Amino acid sequence: MAAKALLLPKSLPLQNPPPKPLINPNPTHLHFTTKPKSPISLPPLKSTSISQPDPLVTTPPKTRVRILSEALPFIQKFRNKTIVVKYGGAAMKSGDLQASVIADLVLLSCVGMRVVFVHGGGPEINLWLSKLGIKPNFLNGLRVTDASTMEIVSMVLIGKVNKMLVSLVNKAGGTAVGLSGIDGRLLTASPAVNAEELGFVGDIASVDSGVIRPLIDNGCIPVIASVAADGNGQMYNINADTVAGELAAALGAEKLILLTDVVGILEDRNDVGSLVKEIDIKGVKKMMAEGKIAGGMIPKVNCCIRSLAQGVRTTSIIDGGLEHSLLLEILTDEGAGTMITG
Repeated sequence: MAAKALLLPKSLPLQNPPPKPLINPNPTHLHFTTKPKSPISLPPLKSTSISQPDPLVTTPPKTRVRILSEALPFIQKFRNKTIVVKYGGAAMKSGDLQASVIADLVLLSCVGMRVVFVHGGGPEINLWLSKLGIKPNFLNGLRVTDASTMEIVSMVLIGKVNKMLVSLVNKAGGTAVGLSGIDGRLLTASPAVNAEELGFVGDIASVDSGVIRPLIDNGCIPVIASVAADGNGQMYNINADTVAGELAAALGAEKLILLTDVVGILEDRNDVGSLVKEIDIKGVKKMMAEGKIAGGMIPKVNCCIRSLAQGVRTTSIIDGGLEHSLLLEILTDEGAGTMITG
């Protein structure tokens, strides 16, 4: 942008004069309230070209090419295959990890994978319950959900968390569509077995994937909030792992991935170095019988077993606290947690 020319008073010579004192003994025709700026003192124009360099740009070209070529077999393996990702845990609490997950999703979608993104939102629900003076209540790790809590759960998951994630995916270059289990009767809920104690906590009675198949076929990323309704329209809070597992089965997914707060299944629960990289259904059932898998890991493992029994090829429980854990799990031999096979 050209700098605006300074209007010089007629009484001054046209050529640049030598510097003069700032104090004018006879300021009858000049009315500077501050020191006038010479054309050579104009600040430089701002330009995005001098901003902080992107780390990817500074990677040597040959290194980038080698990385891409090494990823090719994995891209070919999963191209046009459905990958269902359940998002939660540490990856939902950290802004940096959240950005990492979103970037991974968009990359996987861009190279031809059919990605479905399922989320919960426990920390955000607790925050809003606290703001409204409602104390969160849990029973055996499951949220006790009375009518007031269910109203907050649906507002936070569908209206806030879901749309925030859709916005982030779109901003990163993907095409996301936000839904819940209620939309298009995607999920039909039924009361949980212990509904008298848990309130409006539900199980999944049926899945109708017709509403999301056209989205996946057209390269969109469905972002699914874990809320569903029964045949009478009563809404239920559904465990997000369960939603992801049932959707993966209904879609005939190649892979189900559960992002968690732990590194995966451990041979010794007190030793993070005892990670089990790969195990089959028989082996994981044996570990549960021996008490090596306990607590919050049991429902995740059961979710994986159920999905595998319904035709999902492989399932993985991976460390959501590890940056780019999705890419590590899908595009490398190393993986980022525990893979369970049929």
